[in-house]
Amino acid sequence: MSRWNTEAPIRSAEVGELRVGYVPDGVGWLRSRGWFPDTTDADWARHPDVLTASGALAASMGGLLVEHGDRALLIDAGIGPVRQADDPANPHVGAAAGGALLDNLAALGRTPDQVEAVAYTHLHPDHVGWSDRFARHLVAAPEWDHRDGELDAVADRVETVGDGDEIFPGVRVLATPGHTPGHTAYVLESGGERLIALGDSFHSPVQFEHPGWKVAVDHDHERAAGLRRRLADELRDGRTLAFGIHFADVQFGRVHETAGTLAWRPEH
Repeated sequence: MSRWNTEAPIRSAEVGELRVGYVPDGVGWLRSRGWFPDTTDADWARHPDVLTASGALAASMGGLLVEHGDRALLIDAGIGPVRQADDPANPHVGAAAGGALLDNLAALGRTPDQVEAVAYTHLHPDHVGWSDRFARHLVAAPEWDHRDGELDAVADRVETVGDGDEIFPGVRVLATPGHTPGHTAYVLESGGERLIALGDSFHSPVQFEHPGWKVAVDHDHERAAGLRRRLADELRDGRTLAFGIHFADVQFGRVHETAGTLAWRPEH
């Protein structure tokens, strides 16, 4: 196992005056050929480091804690205390398990009541698992409009946000629809430094080289692929740090271009 194919522990970085920390909750194992249904064995032979011996991708699951002074924001809330057995009939995901987010949040010095809001990239189950523990929830308006019961239990605590809104010091909403109708990334800027929390715009770092690979669970395949190309182009100069929540244990990194090929270089 290597950092490219195993789940991530707590990892932290600084973006100017902002402190950011990955809050682990668990891991899911994506079936590489099922998650990316148009790929071949030859495609994956070019990227052996990201696969386990069984051909799976490690998709870390949790949240991103953003701190500014005494204030704190959480981006996404993990999968929650669940266990999913490996079902061969599931073409996309093997085993998955969560449950560690609150303990890891405590290890980073926070309890849920010390987090002023959870901002969601989207409302899939692996991003809303601990939502009932938090007092305030921020969701892009199109995502809320297209929900399928997610967050209904805390609907009275939900506020909708729009593209460009500043929701926390130095944190702005970036509309990135495609994976879901209202999928949202978040741009963190402070002290001349910048980070983009990508959400599920990307599920694996290999997608920077292959942004057109179809993702089986994307809501709008063409729009999602176009969005990945746009983000990859924006990140290609390596100046902006990015965070890919499902990128195994290489979640923080930058995109660099060499001989016309984009590649993910992990940091932290």
